[in-house]
Amino acid sequence: MFKQCLAAAALCAASLHAFADDLVRLGNLKFAHYGAVSYMKVIGPKYGLKIEERMFAKGVDIMPAIVAGQIDVSASALDAAIAGRAQGAPIYAVAGFAKGGVRLVAKKGLPITKVADLKGKKVGVARGGAQELILYAELAKAGLTWSDQPGKDVQIMFMAFADLNQALAAGSIDAMCQSEPQASQAINKGFGVEVLKPYDTPIGEPVRALVITEKLYKEKPDVAQRLMYAFVEATDYFIKNPQAAEKYVREDMFKNQITTQDFTDAIGNSPYSYDLSIAHVQLTTDLMKKYGVGKLQDPVPKAADWVKLDLLAKAKTKLNIK
Repeated sequence: MFKQCLAAAALCAASLHAFADDLVRLGNLKFAHYGAVSYMKVIGPKYGLKIEERMFAKGVDIMPAIVAGQIDVSASALDAAIAGRAQGAPIYAVAGFAKGGVRLVAKKGLPITKVADLKGKKVGVARGGAQELILYAELAKAGLTWSDQPGKDVQIMFMAFADLNQALAAGSIDAMCQSEPQASQAINKGFGVEVLKPYDTPIGEPVRALVITEKLYKEKPDVAQRLMYAFVEATDYFIKNPQAAEKYVREDMFKNQITTQDFTDAIGNSPYSYDLSIAHVQLTTDLMKKYGVGKLQDPVPKAADWVKLDLLAKAKTKLNIK
């Protein structure tokens, strides 16, 4: 009888624990610097969370799922988050999870060593993310014009991230502004050479944004805060344990499709981070409007209205992170 009581008590405790785990649906992208965000689902149970991850092809693809009520938290380029907010997605930017993460890569053997050398060339880029905005900022700095149609100094070729490397290797494009780890893969496999890490424009190093729905923030503040604890702890763990970070990203996210060198080079160009600033979001918004990225319509969203950093500040204080 005593053993039966113990078993019943254990079953009851397990049921209560299962009931206590709040479901949070995560939209994520398959890039090396998105690894700590993905790792939240491993840490989630510690904070009473069951985090279900769904991978998307591009950050802008996540926004319709948010509007449809299918995603509660997402990771994407800041540009995609801004475009989503401008189009009515009910989101708040609550943290930054990586910075950098872009390279301008030319096909090996072509006389392209600086941005000015792209005149008369075809440059591939994925639409709607940090890499598109940074490419335009670099072209403008070099005094070049661009269009996705012939007739300008540079012809832009819009492609999915997964197709850019193949196009560069095949010679369908002359250069690409590519995210990590695909940019590092192109270099390590020998068909691409780095022109530059494009961080010398007013944008600086682009920040990737963690966003949550307004509903989660307003209606379930405790869940939102526990989610932020999981994010900060996951990020801190990856920063302090690079071998564990590599193992998770290479084996769990990429199923050993990238090498140790690919991962090391990628994270060297896109370190894990926590922080986001209203000023950076506003600058990015202004430049998106200037260069026509995201097709922002007036009035554009003001960063101060939708960047909420209180959850992050509380989480960093609780976990003693500067």
